[in-house]
Amino acid sequence: MPTSPSDPRDSRYDLAVVGAGPAGLAAAVTAAELGLSCVLLDGGQSTGGQYYRHPAPGLGAARPGRLHHGWSTYTGLASRLDSAERAEFRGGHQVWALERTGDGFAVHVTRGPRATDRDTVLARTVLLATGAYERQLPFPGWTLPGVVTAGGAQAMLKAGLVLPGRRIVVAGSGPLLLAAASSLVSAGAEVPAVVEAGDYLGYARRPDVLAAVPAKLVEGAGHGSALLRHRVRLRRRSAVVEVHGTDRVTGVTVARLDADWRPRPGTERRIDCDALAVGHGLLPQIDLATELGADTLTGPDGAVALRVDAGLRTSVPGLWSAGETNGVGGADLALVEGELAAHAIAGALPAPALRRRRARLRAFAELMAAAHRPGAGWTGWLRPETDVCRCEEVPVARIREAVEELGAGDPRTVKLLTRAGMGWCQGRMCGPAVACLSGAAESGADRRPLACPVPLAQLAAGGAVSDSGSGSVSGPGSASGSASGDG
Repeated sequence: MPTSPSDPRDSRYDLAVVGAGPAGLAAAVTAAELGLSCVLLDGGQSTGGQYYRHPAPGLGAARPGRLHHGWSTYTGLASRLDSAERAEFRGGHQVWALERTGDGFAVHVTRGPRATDRDTVLARTVLLATGAYERQLPFPGWTLPGVVTAGGAQAMLKAGLVLPGRRIVVAGSGPLLLAAASSLVSAGAEVPAVVEAGDYLGYARRPDVLAAVPAKLVEGAGHGSALLRHRVRLRRRSAVVEVHGTDRVTGVTVARLDADWRPRPGTERRIDCDALAVGHGLLPQIDLATELGADTLTGPDGAVALRVDAGLRTSVPGLWSAGETNGVGGADLALVEGELAAHAIAGALPAPALRRRRARLRAFAELMAAAHRPGAGWTGWLRPETDVCRCEEVPVARIREAVEELGAGDPRTVKLLTRAGMGWCQGRMCGPAVACLSGAAESGADRRPLACPVPLAQLAAGGAVSDSGSGSVSGPGSASGSASGDG
């Protein structure tokens, strides 16, 4: 792979890919093989993203592939990237903003806390493959130590070879629960129950869609058989409505739900455990695109994704999107969309079978989203003192006061009155809950000038990029701390 230029103005790439997960990795490899000069940027030190997250070299994991589904696909792509002469991977490069220039984009990157730990990559086109993050719905006790996200439990296992506990309840909604529970029991954890708020019968509404993706059925059956072998009980139409403990989780209360996800009185049952892995699906990570004004759409599960055409182009000229940013659909779909986007950017025709495969997988993704859409009645398990925004410690009572007494009718007004969503995560954890409590149908697309926390020293030392595309560094002095947009 080419050596990173010492000055970003010395090199302009045909394509900058943001995110080195399945979509980004497939796109970078394909684009380079089609003759484009390509740089692949990721905040992590290695390729793979969240899905192909692997243990640090110092842990000495002999067979990391045992922790993954489709590991050979990743190793094949990584090998092709290593041998690609026109592709370069830059790990530890967190993209915080995209800026339009006269003939492309300036991709602004932070690499650390010092003023010199910044970079600007110039590219003719940009492909966003930034993936997704987990949707969280609060409940009493969800801030206790021992409560982690379902994906977080998998990340601990894949990256650190550790478990969040020994007896772990897995709860929430969506296919990630089965995958997480299967991984945990295979690693030696005891999982007394998988608590699914939805009902898998929703998939039966479209048997034609299911029949078109037999590999998904095989994958689901594999997870199910693993749970059966370990005698893990699946509780459908149920939710964890309270976590017990003082310094750490000691148990959870599970209740049956009605069709709108309201807890049914008298159905509560306690399950002893020392950890809870919980998540309600995934939300596309689209901040970089929405700040440029990219068009969005709302999916069947209420999640906001980027609107793209058949070639994966967004409404912003020169900006493409692949994978979860177009609506959550899993690694297989992300791989296909990354390859398709690379062909479109290079002006090459993909194999017709690739387009057909994308159509089948995208149809399944929409069916999956509809089957696991959160019901509006989930707020029935909240209490006035339950924190909704854990960063700023904003409870339910303050948000309801802002809505019912102060007239707030949308998430932004609630944020201004209560500070809910102004903390370190910038509303990624509490955004859906705040939107629901404010009466909004969904949280909508966030727009913020900085997609991640950026040290003030870098903002003070780095100037803007002019319309001609030449980088300029201006501004005296330095500052300490970090800045992030509060939307």
